[in-house]
Amino acid sequence: MADEAKPRALTQLGEDEIIFRDTVRKFAAARIAPLVRSMDEAQKMDPDLIRHLFEMGLMGIEIPEQYGGSGGSFFDAILAVEALSAVDPSVGVLVDVQNTLCINALLRWATEDQKEQYLPRLAKDTIASYALSEASSGSDAFALQTRATRQGDDYILNGQKLWITNALESGLFLVFATIDPSLGYKGITAFLVEKGTPGFTLGKKEEKLGIRASSTAPLLFSDCVIPASQVLGQPGQGYKIAIETLNEGRIGIAAQMTGLADGAWGHAARWARERRQFGKSLVEFQAMQFQLAEMATDTEASRLLVYNAARLKDNGADFLKEAAMAKYFASQVAERVASLAVEVFGGSGFVKDYPVEKLYRDAKIGKIYEGTSFMQLATIAKLTLGP
Repeated sequence: MADEAKPRALTQLGEDEIIFRDTVRKFAAARIAPLVRSMDEAQKMDPDLIRHLFEMGLMGIEIPEQYGGSGGSFFDAILAVEALSAVDPSVGVLVDVQNTLCINALLRWATEDQKEQYLPRLAKDTIASYALSEASSGSDAFALQTRATRQGDDYILNGQKLWITNALESGLFLVFATIDPSLGYKGITAFLVEKGTPGFTLGKKEEKLGIRASSTAPLLFSDCVIPASQVLGQPGQGYKIAIETLNEGRIGIAAQMTGLADGAWGHAARWARERRQFGKSLVEFQAMQFQLAEMATDTEASRLLVYNAARLKDNGADFLKEAAMAKYFASQVAERVASLAVEVFGGSGFVKDYPVEKLYRDAKIGKIYEGTSFMQLATIAKLTLGP
């Protein structure tokens, strides 16, 4: 009787996945690492780096080859976000929002005409942003006030969107607005809005604690005319579109935070091997060994949760609980591991000459965007405890 195949660990990758991950890692080390500090200080993504990301196929990972994309899987996108974020989480979130939110929404909800119009551009040279949040609708995402009024074959869009990632670089925006406030969430509708549309402007770029190379800015709409053909899905389906894409996007943020933790651990481990105190390298002290071992364990546990959620998604299984767990835990781990990495570096970790200071600042956003830690815990509690 033939031996049964041994089950693979969740973190064990197939040959193609290993090649893809390692290719992204090499790209990040060669192209991104030299730019990390300058981009953080300038608070701007390097344009040449963005071009390289498109040339590598990382901005259209799941876009089918017929539209000019890489034809990869959601899991591939997660691997890319993790690998990039180990070097710079700002680049990780650029690729994440493009793939796990915007492209996923178009693949699932766009008409064929919309796919033919936008997917080739998103694969080649156009960045997309996801615009849901407003001043009065953060965690309560569907208390939004932006209004879209039907006028013949058009909608007239008025309102503001806040904290929009990649806003300055984007050429396409997935904007959520209500067509009838009396309908509550059933009135929410998604629109595809291009940069340069009359009545649509960008507000002042936000000054941020972390992921500073990733631009964040408000979107301002004043009598902005959007053809009805630019509705994504059907009028009133915006709630469903937002919920489904955010569930997937949370796995992407969990991957970003896992990559951040992995990067911080790598810097700390190298420093502990090189730095000498009392005639010995830091890593020779058992207390340091234990601290690094705990950091590595937390990071691997985070990776397991992320990969499990991504595999479930790709296999068409329910993944809502697993996505919430991954996002919650990974954001906790990233902040803790980055903080400990600063401590491993001692005084050097507190200055900008060394990379862990930046990773510590970058980690904080993980508990906030695409669903706060409290919202993830509420989801986990509901799905594990029941009504």
